[in-house]
Amino acid sequence: MSKFNWFWTVVMVLLIAVTVGGGLVVWARYQASPPLEISLPQNEENQGDIFIGGAVTNPGYYPYSDSDSLKALIQAAGGTTDNADLNELQLYIPETESTEQEDGPQKVNINRAEAWLLDALPQIGPARAQAIIDYRQENGPFRSIDEITNVEGIGPATYEQIKGLITVADQ
Repeated sequence: MSKFNWFWTVVMVLLIAVTVGGGLVVWARYQASPPLEISLPQNEENQGDIFIGGAVTNPGYYPYSDSDSLKALIQAAGGTTDNADLNELQLYIPETESTEQEDGPQKVNINRAEAWLLDALPQIGPARAQAIIDYRQENGPFRSIDEITNVEGIGPATYEQIKGLITVADQ
């Protein structure tokens, strides 16, 4: 084997070794965490607001029901930050008499919220979330929260359910 061929053979073997070794390191470091599930007893008392804090993008109070998954609640809070440790999740459930919610829930700004956040509001869903976005693109920003009833598919009943959860002003 000539020196030239031997040199390129060694280079190729080293490149393959570095690629395989790097791939193994990346795979070991970024393996998906096992799915987490929180089950709450199914009754009317469990429906309301929940505080999601810690290593999430937008900590605050979010509406939930007993059919929501932990993944959906974390997505409502904007997802986890890059340094979140999903092996150290904590769930805190305050008593009914707690003063935790006296400040009220963090409200969704309907002039700036993306579809996934609007979708997290009660009775909205993906189609109505897109209708809200389409409405504000066509008509400009909402001037008051009750203007959301001008969006197709959002009537007084839906408005009553979400009016305490939405805003048109920066908080």
